[in-house]
Amino acid sequence: MNKCVERLYNGIIRENPTFVLMLGMCPTLAVTSSLMNGFGMGMTTMVVLTASNAIISLLRKLIPDKVRMPAFIVIVASFVTIVQFMLEAYLPSLNASLGIYIPLIVVNCIILGRAESYASKNGVLTSIFDGIGMGLGFTVGLSFLGFFRELIGSGTILSMRVIPEEYCIRIIGLAPGAFFVLAALVATQNKIRLSQGKKVKEIKCGSDCSSCKQNCLERKEENVEGEE
Repeated sequence: MNKCVERLYNGIIRENPTFVLMLGMCPTLAVTSSLMNGFGMGMTTMVVLTASNAIISLLRKLIPDKVRMPAFIVIVASFVTIVQFMLEAYLPSLNASLGIYIPLIVVNCIILGRAESYASKNGVLTSIFDGIGMGLGFTVGLSFLGFFRELIGSGTILSMRVIPEEYCIRIIGLAPGAFFVLAALVATQNKIRLSQGKKVKEIKCGSDCSSCKQNCLERKEENVEGEE
């Protein structure tokens, strides 16, 4: 179970597909004009990713290496077709908003990448949690982008007016705005990570110097002698 929790943490935080690995940029930048679109695209991808990971892991010893990638694509395409039919039946408005980007999930590098690097080499349970973790990480990334783009570009959240229309920055809701918001979110995340790294380093250096493996005092004395 610890390994399953690790896969969830890995997908959501450590190797977030949107903010860390920078994968799946096509739907990330194209469909995140609103919070609902971003959340819907993320959840759709998570369902396909989890299901395809489970089947690929289950069949990993039966699929020949020579046809590995074509087999993965067929499995993913099958689940994408099922999900698209479900959206057409029960969520037609979301299906219309996402449009061509639902079929393009078949060639999404996140799904094929996890199938190749993890599901084809590990057990079914951990592969399922890997798919859920990566899918949730992708959903979080797209939802954040959609939230800020809808709020700043249209002044609404889930179609409810929050900011007066005259104060909105229209370009944020357009294609170039996706790059601006993504860059700001990635920069913010990197800033937080760097600050956390510095705090950890300061705590380590504040421990007992006699048992410190970094030999900070010795290096400092060497630098002082070199300067003299």
